[in-house]
Amino acid sequence: MKITRTLIAALSASALAAPAFAGSAAPAAMEPMIEAPAPAPMAMGRDWTGGYAGVQLGYADVSTNIAGVEGDDMIGGLTAGYDWDLGNYVLGVGLDADIADLAVAPTLTLERVYRLKVRGGYDLGNGLIYATAGGVGADVDGLGYDTGYFIGAGYEHMLTDSISLGGEVLYHEFDNFQDTADVEATTFQVRANYRF
Repeated sequence: MKITRTLIAALSASALAAPAFAGSAAPAAMEPMIEAPAPAPMAMGRDWTGGYAGVQLGYADVSTNIAGVEGDDMIGGLTAGYDWDLGNYVLGVGLDADIADLAVAPTLTLERVYRLKVRGGYDLGNGLIYATAGGVGADVDGLGYDTGYFIGAGYEHMLTDSISLGGEVLYHEFDNFQDTADVEATTFQVRANYRF
């Protein structure tokens, strides 16, 4: 009987001591977490947000619905605008002012072209491919000034942090220019811009 009591006492002590060997009932102290350094941000390409101003030079081809009233020649001038980089896409507004000496008839010469434009394009990093549209005004010596619209496309590429080079093709249309003729014109121009 004494052996049985001793055995029961030993088993009871072991059972009570087991949790002490397994660990304390109090929560274990938390070790401080060591945070890994944040990864370096990935370069997503150039930020096109900002203003620009530059020059453009190219070729214009003008035709009308009147036989023999047409012509082609050099055209060039100034351009300025502002772009907003929205990640993969770029939106912008701009102004162009071109001069020309393009004879379309013996007494009619295209002298000036003005454009108010919007453009939207895809950001390729150092490149921007875009579509553009807007309103256009033309001054024809011998006929006067009238307005129309244009649509087109272009590409611009950053050569340095502040200089870009690009090209643009535009189709212009004037319905019943000065109540005389329907006029269509296509321009191809190379552009160099200083971006700020």
